Amino acid sequence: MTRKLFVTTALPYANAPFHVGHMMEYIQADIWVRAQRMKGAQVHFVCADDAHGAPIMIAAEKAGKTPQQFVGEVAAGRAKYLNGFHIAFDNWHSTDGPENHELAQDIYRALRKNELISVKSIEQFFDPEKGMFLPDRFIKGECPKCGAKDQYGDNCDACGAVYAPTELKNPYSALSGATPVMKTSDHYFFKLSDPRCVEFLEGWTSTPGRLQPEVLNKIKEWFTKDDDGNGGLGDWDISRDAPYFGIEIPDAPGKYFYVWLDAPIGYLASLKNYFGKIGQDYDAFFADPNVEQVHFIGKDITYFHTLFWPAMLHFSGRKTPDKVNVHGFITVSGEKMSKSRGTGISPLKYLELGMHPEWLRYYIAAKLNSRVEDIDFNPDDFIARVNSDLVGKYINIASRAAGFLTKRFGGQLSTDLGVEGNTLLDALRAHRATLEQLFEEREYGKALREIMALADKVNEYVDANKPWELAKKEGADALLQDVCSTCIEAFRVLTIYLKPVLPALAANVEAFLKVSPFTFADVEQALGAHVIGEYKHLMQRVDPKLLDALFEPPAPIQVVPGGEPLAPEIKIDDFSKVDLRIAKIVKAEEVPGSDKLLRLTLDVGEGKTRNVFSGIKSAYKPADLEGKLTVMVANLAPRKMKFGLSEGMVLAASHADEKAHPGIFVLEPFPGAQPGMRVR
Repeated sequence: MTRKLFVTTALPYANAPFHVGHMMEYIQADIWVRAQRMKGAQVHFVCADDAHGAPIMIAAEKAGKTPQQFVGEVAAGRAKYLNGFHIAFDNWHSTDGPENHELAQDIYRALRKNELISVKSIEQFFDPEKGMFLPDRFIKGECPKCGAKDQYGDNCDACGAVYAPTELKNPYSALSGATPVMKTSDHYFFKLSDPRCVEFLEGWTSTPGRLQPEVLNKIKEWFTKDDDGNGGLGDWDISRDAPYFGIEIPDAPGKYFYVWLDAPIGYLASLKNYFGKIGQDYDAFFADPNVEQVHFIGKDITYFHTLFWPAMLHFSGRKTPDKVNVHGFITVSGEKMSKSRGTGISPLKYLELGMHPEWLRYYIAAKLNSRVEDIDFNPDDFIARVNSDLVGKYINIASRAAGFLTKRFGGQLSTDLGVEGNTLLDALRAHRATLEQLFEEREYGKALREIMALADKVNEYVDANKPWELAKKEGADALLQDVCSTCIEAFRVLTIYLKPVLPALAANVEAFLKVSPFTFADVEQALGAHVIGEYKHLMQRVDPKLLDALFEPPAPIQVVPGGEPLAPEIKIDDFSKVDLRIAKIVKAEEVPGSDKLLRLTLDVGEGKTRNVFSGIKSAYKPADLEGKLTVMVANLAPRKMKFGLSEGMVLAASHADEKAHPGIFVLEPFPGAQPGMRVR
């Protein structure tokens, strides 16, 4: 029976480009998916941008964009990373897609029908300066469990504790630095503490093979209550108050799902979106009891994926995950990554330097295992593993044999490889089942060590038979052809084993050998009387200078008195593209629902007025602005905001450190300037 798999990685938050931690997780999952497909499994591999939440709403507002525009720009940059490192998702979607809105609301209704939703009036932190309830991640303070400072309002990075933001000690707003005040609001809760949920989760989490032992041990701590009855699973706050960028809760005006409720539903939404594209029945797929649902996630989001997520699915009548694979973090030379110290790895810089993407795939795979362990990127180790193992042991097998075959024998392989050759190849083929199992168990490091040990055996065969000497020996043509054919057949078998890790290189080998795409079953059948193509070098060694460039710290920042670094140098042609005009502020007024914006009606000498929204409300009263002259960007594309259309930008100055040096200063030209004059 064909194995049917639905595989996902954690959804990246759509507020920033990918970092190397994302690449590690995606490479781990991609290797597993490719190995499954090489065994004949049917796999649907999907992901999506986690697009909702207050952080994105706030970041979009600061950038002067709608949340949808902000998320869309981040999403547009994903492909160059995924394609660059040969990570082959079948579908990439967004949690703001219509499928996610529909599924999230359907799941909520099912939970409510199951009497697992409650409404409680709670006291919640409110930022008096920003005038809004604070999301958990925008409240910081000291962990109530271990005392670690600067921890977020939902969980502690230091000890892993999960708590309510109101439990933080010495809390402060991460937005303004203000001490938050308490305000009352009705919130919706998923009753995770309900005995039905507890009973289900105790059984689900302890199912053999579903979770790693160390993950299960951690989960047991979360179930445990102390002698006073404290601890155990608590109800989960799943709502947030407007303003919020997210999915509205049915029958609850002004309330939105907390991003962590709709984010994992994005797995299902992405699959549903994909099935809509290829014409597959989504409901029928999940009705099939043979379908396996597998997640790859980082250790920092274990609580959500092993408790809330399966409980939400189960009590809404849906299939629960069959396996949750948790991994650790990635460090650089034993240190936490830091851009300023030059200890971070930019995946995009890696590619821009021309570094081979499969060097990184191989190195990360060589470090990974099935346990929840951090892995370390060490530059010297990276160079050694790629140059000595990948190139020196594996690639060189083909380069040492292929040339003799094409130049002396027209690329024709021998059919009789002799006792020694067949013994070697039988030894290589005998490892197929073991290696398939190591890939299944995500023991990639063990798999690669075993493959390199097999490469050592092949190189011992090469050194013992010395094809370069046979080529000079009279009457040794038949033996030379046999030895080189054995080497190429061995190289083919090793390539099949390495294909999940090195898919692009394997594709080049398939083209060189003139064969169809490899599967694991191809290990068993030799090429026989087959003609190969001309060999072209498959991979270069790592130049250590590339690593120096990759980790080169940023250039010293030139800081001006305003506290902000100067922008990169431009030419006069670049400046001339910006059309700056004198504008008269005909009218200024407050914008209902915004604590930041003023609506300005501007005369730019066009015979008509323009409407511009400007984030200067904290510094100016409308009456103080009317009749004043200022400077605006007149050729900026109009931007649709939720309050209306903004047709330009008024220029203002501020300090980079707004908290230490508050103030916004609208530019005002000297007397005599007239509306419509260009600033040159």
